[in-house]
Amino acid sequence: MTSQLFDRLFALETFGIKLGLDNITSLCAGLGHPECSFTSLHVAGTNGKGSVTAMVHAALRAEGVHAARYTSPHLAELNERFVIGDRPVETAALESAVDEVLACADRLRAGGVLPVQPTFFEATTAAAFELFRRAKIEVAVIEVGLGGRFDATNVISPAAGAITTIDFDHQQHLGHTLDSIAFEKAGIVKPGMTVVLGALPPEARDVIARVAAERGATLRESAVDSRCTTQMIDGRARVTIETPHASYGPVTLGLRGEHQAQNAVVAVRLLESAGERGVRISRGAIERGLAQAEWPARLELIQLDGDRQVLLDAAHNPEGARALAAYLTRWHPERPPLVIGVMRDKNVQDIIGTLLPHVSSVIATAAPTPRAIPAGDLAQHLRAAGAADAVAEADAARAIDRALERAPLVVVAGSIFLAGAVRDGLRRRAILR
Repeated sequence: MTSQLFDRLFALETFGIKLGLDNITSLCAGLGHPECSFTSLHVAGTNGKGSVTAMVHAALRAEGVHAARYTSPHLAELNERFVIGDRPVETAALESAVDEVLACADRLRAGGVLPVQPTFFEATTAAAFELFRRAKIEVAVIEVGLGGRFDATNVISPAAGAITTIDFDHQQHLGHTLDSIAFEKAGIVKPGMTVVLGALPPEARDVIARVAAERGATLRESAVDSRCTTQMIDGRARVTIETPHASYGPVTLGLRGEHQAQNAVVAVRLLESAGERGVRISRGAIERGLAQAEWPARLELIQLDGDRQVLLDAAHNPEGARALAAYLTRWHPERPPLVIGVMRDKNVQDIIGTLLPHVSSVIATAAPTPRAIPAGDLAQHLRAAGAADAVAEADAARAIDRALERAPLVVVAGSIFLAGAVRDGLRRRAILR
């Protein structure tokens, strides 16, 4: 992507988060409705939506479907958000699509159709639709960015969808109760569609069930109508899944962590629901998708030189921290050191309170973004929470090296942005070892 176009797109981030569908609806209309050129599957939820998206996309590819996925945020490169087949889109293709979206926005602004500039996420979402149309995609798996009801992705009319989990995150946008958060995520429910639910708190489940009933949508509760038998092997779940339609496995999931078993059940039920709408996926392809799915920086174990390892996990909200804590309890009772960075808008007390009992020491750092809590301030939070020896190291790479001096395995967690800042460097070290 040329720097000028790249700079113009990212300059839209100054408009922040704007929940609403007016801009994206106008953009899609101005582009000739690229979102209607492929069959879509929509995935929402507080946590797990990226993992489910990755599993479903991998199964579609295993079946030979010309499939794509759109996710957010990216870790290092913008291209990561737009995956066609088995790889992110080429920069030239992304540049061309972004150029068309921004030119369309300019025309709509000049004509008074678009009253304000689109946000960064609105522009990238429109670019995803345009990329998928140009590539003649058959099925695209679309991950919700934030919430659901007013998320820019909600202009699609999906064949089926899923809501993976409901927990506290982004309360400033979605509300401060589970039922208010559930109502926002239930916004993806369209009349007549099938929606698969993960294991949800009763108050959240009731809200979504009410919305589904009002809209004539079919609700499938994967935690109720399906059974999953799990055996953990070296941090990965080996699962056998029985749904009302078929039995799958045993298959060892590609993604680490026991919590991925429930994500796998949601993915299977979503694929079965899509099958009823014409997206036929064989049992073998579904099993291969579960085994082959990749989702970086989610319990990703990176092997460095001299048998040193870094366990990289986003764990950017309380539910994600609980999943990481459960993994550490089971597989790393030695309590490894933690390098942590957290964004200003996150529940820092709950995140660090959940993780501290499972680590031996902590180094506070920060991702290179103004949204990050400065390392020194985060260290104060940690000391107040009981980590008396917590220290600050603003440079994340140096923080990891300092932690590796203490133990052969280090956990890096607390922020998707932190994971993105360090992952490429760690992987280069892994390749060169």
